[in-house]
Amino acid sequence: MAAIAVTDAHALIWYGLGRHRKLGRRAKALFERAEAERAAIYVPTIALVEVGEATWSGAIALQGGFSAWAHALFSSGHFFSVDLTREIVERAQTLYAIPERGDRLIAATAAYLQCPLITRDATVAAVAGIDVVW
Repeated sequence: MAAIAVTDAHALIWYGLGRHRKLGRRAKALFERAEAERAAIYVPTIALVEVGEATWSGAIALQGGFSAWAHALFSSGHFFSVDLTREIVERAQTLYAIPERGDRLIAATAAYLQCPLITRDATVAAVAGIDVVW
């Protein structure tokens, strides 16, 4: 697997809902590479929380519900959950220029793993000093 990246919640939701046209060209290509087992995408725990909350509130409807969707995602072998660790929280402490806690923790995850971030929000990535895939 050559390409590795961290995804934010919005990109993961659009991918999960099959709304691939909402993704940027490079982001869509990376998700497709992951589906073809030629890339790995890390999913921060906080991004899963955001997807779960969007499902619970009715803002989105994942086929089979959140648990079935998450199980299928991680059973695929090309998406990997990244737990929220002390090191990631410490990295996030340097990113308060990112006002939203979820975005800050996702950016900190990418920075800690030294991976690009799949996001349409270039400002978040710039603050964290990481590359953007969109």
